[in-house]
Amino acid sequence: MKLTFFLLFFQTRSLLSVFEEDAGTLTDYTNQLLQAMQRVYGAQNEMCLATQQLSKQLLAYEKQNFALGKGDEEVISTLHYFSKVVDELNLLHTELAKQLADTMVLPIIQFREKDLTDVCLFLEHDLSMAKYSRLPKKKENEKVKTEVGKEVAAARRKQHLSSLQYYCALNALQYRKQMAMMEPMIGFAHGQINFFKKGAEMFSKRMDSFLSSVADMVQSIQVELEAEAEKMRVSQQELLSVDESVYTPDSDVAAPQINRNLIQKAGYLNLRNKTGLVTTTWERLYFFTQGGNLMCQPRGAVAGGLIQDLDNCSVMAVDCEDRRYCFQITTPNGKSGIILQAESRKENEEWICAINNISRQIYLTDNPEAVAIKLNQTALQAVTPITSFGKKQESSCPSQNLKNSEMENENDKIVPKATASLPEAEELIAPGTPIQFDIVLPATEFLDQNRGSRRTNPFGETEDESFPEAEDSLLQQMFIVRFLGSMAVKTDSTTEVIYEAMRQVLAARAIHNIFRMTESHLMVTSQSLRLIDPQTQVSRANFELTSVTQFAAHQENKRLVGFVIRVPESTGEESLSTYIFESNSEGEKICYAINLGKEIIEVQKDPEALAQLMLSIPLTNDGKYVLLNDQPDDDDGNPNEHRGAESEA
Repeated sequence: MKLTFFLLFFQTRSLLSVFEEDAGTLTDYTNQLLQAMQRVYGAQNEMCLATQQLSKQLLAYEKQNFALGKGDEEVISTLHYFSKVVDELNLLHTELAKQLADTMVLPIIQFREKDLTDVCLFLEHDLSMAKYSRLPKKKENEKVKTEVGKEVAAARRKQHLSSLQYYCALNALQYRKQMAMMEPMIGFAHGQINFFKKGAEMFSKRMDSFLSSVADMVQSIQVELEAEAEKMRVSQQELLSVDESVYTPDSDVAAPQINRNLIQKAGYLNLRNKTGLVTTTWERLYFFTQGGNLMCQPRGAVAGGLIQDLDNCSVMAVDCEDRRYCFQITTPNGKSGIILQAESRKENEEWICAINNISRQIYLTDNPEAVAIKLNQTALQAVTPITSFGKKQESSCPSQNLKNSEMENENDKIVPKATASLPEAEELIAPGTPIQFDIVLPATEFLDQNRGSRRTNPFGETEDESFPEAEDSLLQQMFIVRFLGSMAVKTDSTTEVIYEAMRQVLAARAIHNIFRMTESHLMVTSQSLRLIDPQTQVSRANFELTSVTQFAAHQENKRLVGFVIRVPESTGEESLSTYIFESNSEGEKICYAINLGKEIIEVQKDPEALAQLMLSIPLTNDGKYVLLNDQPDDDDGNPNEHRGAESEA
């Protein structure tokens, strides 16, 4: 009997371990299956949210402010219809998500929680047996022993009942797992079928014609796109077949085609910025003109900002560091403005012409283009070499040639006449030679820059108010002059180079609206020519008289005078520069004083010749030589009108 019970118990334990192993495997699989089903349910929920967002985005197309949105009416109406379709699909997706949650996910969750819960069969029985085993051997307490025995018996009875229920659950699990695997998939299949059925019923009939029309519209757009792409391909081939010089900066530097009639201009320029006392940086920015303003638009900015008011400003080409094609804009009050660099000679000159036209406020006229053309034709005639006019009009009378070669400006300055025997302008001055208009600083700027330190100017002169060489000079004569400009020349063999320099300086001032000049005192001694600030009596510039190789006054405008200076260079060669002035007195008086100074230099080594020269010149009471009256003639106006530190040309 005992053997039979033992065998039965052993078989039960073996079968129980097999059933428990099977239940554990089912639990793991059920967890993985639930994760997969939850992922499908989550994707369906995401599909609901995605279709809802898609519908809103389709409606938002109409509210976009496209810069090139013309002709989008058909697209907008089509997208509106698609938005309604997507809304209806969203309802179907929402219903499908609810069905998946109720018929697929929920049953598998219930199966896992109800049928796969672990049951502890021996815990309560083990606790009762542990208490019973601790009963004392020597002092037995019948009451305690009886209570513990009853507790063990109740635990065994309960364990027996639980075991029977557990065995029944393990047996039932073999059937329940088959049902639990099928029911969720049946719910999934029914949900998908209902979704597709409703979708087919909802869209199959009414969407066919709509989708067909949309497909036709897309096809027509595709045809237009292909045609446009072919046109663009042909245009690209034509553009790329041009000569490489089109992409090369300054490819036509010899003879660029310059438009001098511009009243607006735009493009990239390099802006010069000072970062220290002597250090500078250049920044490439986009500049454009707007009315009478110069605007700049930095990278990334949505709009441009004001850089310079161009009304009544002056602009000129300048030499700046080691860079080419630079020009400077000067404010109406004479202060230096910004310095910009163009990428080519053509761009440089067109910017200068455009700013010059704007500064004249041509843009305010009724027909600014015509006014610009007329003014620039006049200016072009003014800067055309006189000798070329003589060649073009050989059949004309001399008076007509003179009329065509005259230049009219606000001061009625007249360039000299040209004859057939005169040298070409290119032989006297190289084409494109820059002109310097601001060789002398105004007295106020000079004091601001040099206050508190010993002065050094560009001519190597230092501040000296006593002029000791003038005290020892046999000649000392003062003239009131205004500096007009200076430029390098190629020869000093003829005075024609001075006349040509006068013509180019005056023409350039007229073209670029440079009318402001600084007044100085020109002291002529037997040793040097010195420019003196009339307010501070500071020497601004000094030229050795021996370096003056040519000097002449204008033949018709008697107040214009100029001279050529020969200066040795560090390379061992010599450079020639001509300086042009306007005087309050006649230029011939200045020329006479310069000539007398050079004669004194020549005869100083010969006492007899010096004495003879002294007898031919009247003396003042203090023994100084008086040349001519340095005041202007009566018909030249009141000299007091020219005493200001600055005047208008």
